[in-house]
Amino acid sequence: MPITGEVLEVNPKLDDQPELVNKDPYGEGWIIKISIEEKAELNKLLSSDAYKTLIGQ
Repeated sequence: MPITGEVLEVNPKLDDQPELVNKDPYGEGWIIKISIEEKAELNKLLSSDAYKTLIGQ
């Protein structure tokens, strides 16, 4: 994981409905909830717009 922290919860809905990750990634399709130790690490992550640019979408 690119962020230092502790996993607090894993989305159990994805066991039966993995398509939620693609259909609703910011809602019902979340993957994990974490407690972040180093918030400055967030600045190293790509935004959704930067990722779309990177993959050409």
